[in-house]
Amino acid sequence: MNSNYVVIMAGGIGSRFWPKSRTNYPKQFLDILNTGRTLIQSTFSRYNKIVPVENIFVVTSEEYEEIVAHQLPDLPPENIVTEPFRKNTAPCIAYVAFKIFKKNPDAVMIAAPSDNLILEDDAFGETVQNASQFVESVNALVTLGIKPRNPNTGYGYIQRDDVEAAPGIYKVRTFTEKPNLELAKVFVKSGDFLWNAGIFIWKVKNIIAAFEKFLPEIHEVFAAEIDKFNTPLEKKIIGEIYAQCPSISIDFGIMEKAPNVYVIPASFTWSDLGTWNSAYENMAKDYFENAVVGEDVMVYDTHNCVVHVPDNKLVLLQGLEDFIIVDTRDVLLICKKDKEQEIKDYVADVKRNKDEKYL
Repeated sequence: MNSNYVVIMAGGIGSRFWPKSRTNYPKQFLDILNTGRTLIQSTFSRYNKIVPVENIFVVTSEEYEEIVAHQLPDLPPENIVTEPFRKNTAPCIAYVAFKIFKKNPDAVMIAAPSDNLILEDDAFGETVQNASQFVESVNALVTLGIKPRNPNTGYGYIQRDDVEAAPGIYKVRTFTEKPNLELAKVFVKSGDFLWNAGIFIWKVKNIIAAFEKFLPEIHEVFAAEIDKFNTPLEKKIIGEIYAQCPSISIDFGIMEKAPNVYVIPASFTWSDLGTWNSAYENMAKDYFENAVVGEDVMVYDTHNCVVHVPDNKLVLLQGLEDFIIVDTRDVLLICKKDKEQEIKDYVADVKRNKDEKYL
């Protein structure tokens, strides 16, 4: 029996990719990079090379269940796990950890976002295999780290030990969530900090034990109902469970507190595709470094822009440099690239001052 299971977390709304990413159809279900596959389809394909399809779970919001089923037709319907409320990553991971534990108490669980871009699938597979073998023999919570390419303030940072705990694996010293620019520069210069990729590997029994110690309020409500998981009663009780869970991330709730956390510096190319700039970095570009999606786009004296517009609309741009231009059927966004971290604030303003139909 294959004891490795994958949990793909696909419940977010991707507000920094607004207006392309919308509440009713967020970024994980979009072909942001114009590759012919959506982000969740690419993620599913990557993990299906590591584990059989019956060992892959997708956790998503109830409103996205049909979209997941449509985009991932090979995924067994019972492996689409729906959350009644958005409560961040800790309750989500606890939910599936208990489901998997009931199936296979010795299972290894790989938890990952649905919207990462990862190149070099073979190198990624080797890294995950290395982590899986490590957690089989050591009570460890493993995360993957990425060597920083720049002092990015949109990522969390992981400080690692200098000495290997096992080949390619290091004990984690500290986590720092999204530092300011000056601190990020210090981290990158030091050479012992990594970006937090948000990909985790552990034995299910060990992460459940960590919940019991560090997030007992979450552990208690899930453990009390474990006999109902993987039965027809699960849907009925999960709403009651989630109503009692705090909204908290797995990083803050467990990874930053547990003493048995390790990191593997990744050897593959990675992006969390969290912003239009991260998409721009990974898109094909024209002679003037414009990344353009749209069949009828004409540019004049325009440089270093990301343009994402419908195929059925002629768009002509002149005299722009370092802009994000995104057009949908009801929203047009024109924003300087260096202001992209403020798009979430703009979305909040739209929610307050305009109609929620634009979200």
